[in-house]
Amino acid sequence: MSGSSRHAVLASTVFDGTALHRDCTVVIEGPRICDIVARRELPAAMPIRTLPEGAWLAPGFIDVQVNGGGDVLFNDEPTPDGIATIVAAHRQFGTTALVPTLISDTPAKMRAALDAVRHTVPVNPSVLGIHFEGPFLSPAKPGVHDPAMIRLPNSQDCEMLVTARVGRTLVTLAPEQVPVGFMAQLADAGVRVCIGHSMATYAQTKTALAEGLAGFTHLFNAMRPLESREPGPIAAALEAPGAWFGMIVDGEHVAPAMLRLALRGAAHPMLVTDAMPPVGGSTSLFKLYGQEISVRNGRCTRKDGTLAGTVLDMASAVRNCVQLLQVPLTNALRFASVEPASFSRS
Repeated sequence: MSGSSRHAVLASTVFDGTALHRDCTVVIEGPRICDIVARRELPAAMPIRTLPEGAWLAPGFIDVQVNGGGDVLFNDEPTPDGIATIVAAHRQFGTTALVPTLISDTPAKMRAALDAVRHTVPVNPSVLGIHFEGPFLSPAKPGVHDPAMIRLPNSQDCEMLVTARVGRTLVTLAPEQVPVGFMAQLADAGVRVCIGHSMATYAQTKTALAEGLAGFTHLFNAMRPLESREPGPIAAALEAPGAWFGMIVDGEHVAPAMLRLALRGAAHPMLVTDAMPPVGGSTSLFKLYGQEISVRNGRCTRKDGTLAGTVLDMASAVRNCVQLLQVPLTNALRFASVEPASFSRS
């Protein structure tokens, strides 16, 4: 274990995504992690950076739903520079990789966002691909999405998505709003399809899972609620061991008791921020679809009170997961790193 380009980082506790290591070092060479080694086993000449006593060293966070950051909204600046600003804003909170998310918009804006990500992925390893949240959503569950932007997919949309070639492409849609076979076409091309902003029934969701549905965007929010005679997508999610669901753990979007219930299910939980421009920025006001969005008491809302994303960063999401959901820190760290990594790779 030698070589001048190698160095080590020493921490009281190292969490590798699965196990804890005490008084160990993470060995790094260039951009890659090479090994986890006990301090006593390191060559004497290897440079070591020592973290403060009691600090944990853990995998970087991965966020698959990031609308903005650093005072930039991806919809307004679908450019490489806009993406770079968003990435830098979230990095200070431990997010080392993310998926820029475009909220329902015009076909032209979708193409611009795709081109921006296509130019960014080869030069910025922090950008894993692109997430289209819409526009193929249910008009009955728009959330803060502009109803005028919500539409049915056409053949041009399908062609654009299956030939994106931008790392990982994620699409959030309402299964009941797309043609039969549409989800299967996307899934067969490697697109990760998630259900969100949907009024799908339990049966429709089960059919979607059979067609390749991989995940559930911000579970509980903007989807048919769990009911006694129509369990809808939430029950289907909790029964699906091969699927992932995003959790917004800000204490505002979903009651902690509901998320604790979801954690008892079979699906894989992953933390998402659904972050908006104020995260890592300097202003508490921004515009979405020309309407003013403000931040008050940790809530990001339109004037009519509709939640409009969050001001949540991933470090806070991990902390909230421990404090509000009463899960061990190791589990919270997995939800922010290992699970979204698996979702993005699968």
